[in-house]
Amino acid sequence: MPGSIRTDVARATSGDALTMSDTPVRHQNTAAFYGQAVASFALALTATAIGIFRLHADAWVRGFLGIAVLYLVTSAFTLAKVVRDRQEAGQIVSRVDQARLEKLLAEHDPFEKL
Repeated sequence: MPGSIRTDVARATSGDALTMSDTPVRHQNTAAFYGQAVASFALALTATAIGIFRLHADAWVRGFLGIAVLYLVTSAFTLAKVVRDRQEAGQIVSRVDQARLEKLLAEHDPFEKL
């Protein structure tokens, strides 16, 4: 598949089995997606700043709205980081639990006498 982001993943043959303990594939965003996200953010912030600047209101009202927008932006970045960190922590715990289960199953002999 041209342009696929998963071109670096080895295909499993009938004899191979990929397990949870294998190193997971890190999905990297393309440069175009990164550029689009940065441009979109810059455009939205610029349009909001122009709107606040051209608003027919007192300076303290425009100042309050400007500070509110900056607070909203920093809160959005913080929230995105917290969500990402929680997701990454969940993946690590899941991989550790899966590795323990695989070790237990590998050591278990169903034909061993109790």
